[in-house]
Formats: sequence, C-alpha cells, structure tokens
Amino acid sequence: MVVRPVVVRAAIDPAPIRQAELWLMETPNNKRRPVLVITRDEVIPFLNSVVVAPVTSTIRTIPTCIAVGPSEGIDHESVATFDNFAVVPKSVLTRRLGALGTDGRQQICAALGAMADC
Repeated sequence: MVVRPVVVRAAIDPAPIRQAELWLMETPNNKRRPVLVITRDEVIPFLNSVVVAPVTSTIRTIPTCIAVGPSEGIDHESVATFDNFAVVPKSVLTRRLGALGTDGRQQICAALGAMADC
C-alpha cells in the first residue's frame, strides 16, 4: 500500500477561494497545475469541492477557452479550457495565483454558454 501525503490548503494559503480566481492545484500524486475556479462565490463556503477549468499552454482561440497570462497571475500566455471541467476538493488548491479582470464573471458565463451550446 502506497501512502501519499495529504495537502492541507488552509495551512498553505488561508485565503478564501472565489469564483474567477486562478489557483495552483496540487494533487495527492504531486502533480501541479493552475486552474480557474468556476463555482459561484455564494456556495463555496458550504462545499468541500469546487468546479475548476484547467489552464493549459496549448492555446486555442475558441469560445470555450478564456485567455490568461501574466496579468492574471500565470507566468506565460495560456488558456483556461472549459471543455475539460473537473470537480476537485478545495484542499488541493494550495496557492492563489491571481484572478480574471473585472469582466471575469462575464467571460466565465460566455465560455459556459459555448461549452453547453446554449
């Protein structure tokens, strides 16, 4: 049996998690990647997990991707892809990297609409 360390988010970054923020996600198998939080602010305090969109450096200029880069806290130009959602425990979000700009919620809504084709 392999015992893996459990990452405790509160001990690393006690900041509350909010929609449209970019966080570093660290999984129990020590993989790290930035993600964009999609879950709405009103329910995050009551949930153990949140919905996130992974950030990738494979840039596609399609409606289901939101461009992110240095001004949002990501070290190079990338996109948050809404075609590969994940539900992850809040405990694996270990460091706040940044956030979308003031129109972040509108960008999320547009990408969600494109992803669901509605």
